[in-house]
Amino acid sequence: MSEIRDLNLTLGPTPDKIAAALADFEDPHGERMHVQMGPQHPATHGVLRVEIETDGEMIIKGTPHIGYLHRCFEKVSENCTWPQISPFTDRLDYCSSMNNNLGYALACEKLFGIEISERVQTIRVLVAELNRIANHCVAIAAYSLDIGAWTPFLLLIQQREHILDLFEEICGGRLLLNYIWIGGLSHDITDGWLGKVREFLSYMEPKIPELNQLLSYNKIFVERLANVAVIPADVCIQYGVTGPNIRGAGVNWDLRKNEPYCGYETYDFDIPVGTGEMGQVGDAFDRYMVRVNEIVQSMRIIEQAVERLEKMETDDVQAAIPKTFSKVPKGEIYFRTEHPKGEFGFYIVSNGKAKPHRLKCRAPSFSNLCVMPKIAPGLLIADMVALIGSIDIVLGDVDR
Repeated sequence: MSEIRDLNLTLGPTPDKIAAALADFEDPHGERMHVQMGPQHPATHGVLRVEIETDGEMIIKGTPHIGYLHRCFEKVSENCTWPQISPFTDRLDYCSSMNNNLGYALACEKLFGIEISERVQTIRVLVAELNRIANHCVAIAAYSLDIGAWTPFLLLIQQREHILDLFEEICGGRLLLNYIWIGGLSHDITDGWLGKVREFLSYMEPKIPELNQLLSYNKIFVERLANVAVIPADVCIQYGVTGPNIRGAGVNWDLRKNEPYCGYETYDFDIPVGTGEMGQVGDAFDRYMVRVNEIVQSMRIIEQAVERLEKMETDDVQAAIPKTFSKVPKGEIYFRTEHPKGEFGFYIVSNGKAKPHRLKCRAPSFSNLCVMPKIAPGLLIADMVALIGSIDIVLGDVDR
């Protein structure tokens, strides 16, 4: 690490200097320019349009415009039976289908009073953490491409392919999975599958130091991220920013530790937080490094889950699935889980019928994106791409 600190990095202006530069800014000659970034810009991670007001290369105002991918998920859910909704959750954040399934299933199970076996819980933890790694691989790969690095993209997409192969073996799907059902799982794990998970862990472990050497501590990459797009902890709290983004601001908040579910309290793992390693706490580099370190922690959890499953007796993973959903308990519930992108919650109202009376999804990408107008002023146009990539949004999750 000392070698990195000796690189003589030319870091960008601090937030205090940016605020001073923008204070009482006037445009008497009408020289500001309005630039439209998107909705098909290759670095906006989906159909996002950002309206940018600039003074030269400096952004004065950045406004995100969303809705291009709106699919009426919440209203459609109110016209579907309880189990029919599960496949639709896959389409929210299509990089984290397992975690979407899990959040919805846990909310319904708490509302209906369904008890899940320890083995089903352990399999759920295992696949959810595999999907967390896959999500972060995509996030980091796309981010490296945004910044201008091509080789790390190929490296990380290759690692993700191994996880998708594991998913395909147990449920037949690679991206949209519908694996975690209300009360259980769609399929049990196959014979020899746990051994393949162990092989993946052995394969993945040396890839993290390789990634750090190739990308994380690359001088050009660090200069592009350090002290750029700083999101302080208090701003994260005000805007509801969660997940790696708030942890990148130095806040030790993770629902797997703070409000554990699926037995996460029985697993040994750490919560990575931003430390201002290369610049200021909460900058784009801290958010990036939190995701890299979370891959390591997810591998720790997966290894523990595999060890437990190898010692457990086999049971029916569909034993707790209700035979019918025509009549269910009345009431309302809000349940949240730690999604790879942040706090993922469902508010559900049941009137006792086969379909939910009301369903509201708290999508992490939506709240994380809302902080953009606060952070954008003072950035350069090129840094807007660095900001968008660092908060890791998926527009299916934003628009729903």
